[in-house]
Amino acid sequence: MDRTRRTFLGTAVGIAAAAGLGTVPASASEARRCRRIPPSGLGMHLYTMRTPLSTDFRGTLERLAEIGYATVGVSGRHGHSAADIRRMLDGTRLRAVLEHVGYDIVKGAGLPQALEDIHTLGGKWIVVPSLPGSLHSPAGYREVAKEFNRIGLAARESGLKLLYHNHGTDHQVVDGVSLYDILLTETDPELVGFELDLYWAANGGASAPGELFVRHPRRFPALHVKDMAPNGDFADVGSGVLDFPAMFDTARQGGVKQWLVEHDAPADPFASALASYTYLSRLRY
Repeated sequence: MDRTRRTFLGTAVGIAAAAGLGTVPASASEARRCRRIPPSGLGMHLYTMRTPLSTDFRGTLERLAEIGYATVGVSGRHGHSAADIRRMLDGTRLRAVLEHVGYDIVKGAGLPQALEDIHTLGGKWIVVPSLPGSLHSPAGYREVAKEFNRIGLAARESGLKLLYHNHGTDHQVVDGVSLYDILLTETDPELVGFELDLYWAANGGASAPGELFVRHPRRFPALHVKDMAPNGDFADVGSGVLDFPAMFDTARQGGVKQWLVEHDAPADPFASALASYTYLSRLRY
């Protein structure tokens, strides 16, 4: 664990200990918070639900809608076509806002079909979820930035936008250069945006999300809202140490439109979905 991450975790745990894990601090200034996540922007990234989706896709969507979720991010179709999933979404009154599509697909001959599928799903963002390890260097990320600008232009011409989803390794500093900063600074803001995973940004020792929103306005239309347990593991949103009110304070400047819940390894996906939704729907920041 590097020094930056140790510092972050120490601070986060201290905040949690002072305020109570999973609760909104009750100081006088924080009591005045009145902003909330709009109900239409509170969604579930379906990677969280991959186990129940594999056996009952429609039933899983129905239960998410019953909890109160309005939107989903698609990540894995479990044998269904984009048209099949759209019909199931329409039947449950959920709305897909994006789909994760592999880097090799979007930079190759599969891009036109991938864009068409996003339209079929009813989404507006095509998201690259990760990059091959062979590209994890400043030179590799500069190559990726050029590819993203090209792919982003094709997406825009199709009426969509390209986003990139980060993991912890994207925030590494290699040869004195932040890999994530390369993508932020060497891609065209009009063509490329970011789906910021809050857990991995913290885990990777990146700048605080709230600072990223200010430094790079309107670049982050979607978030993965994922919490961190005191030991660094994944946690249901609101039960861990991440200070979401502080992160969301500048979300409007960052251009955030969608808050998509994610838990990479929930013991009970539906219990996790309910707990996370309950916390976020009540949160004021």
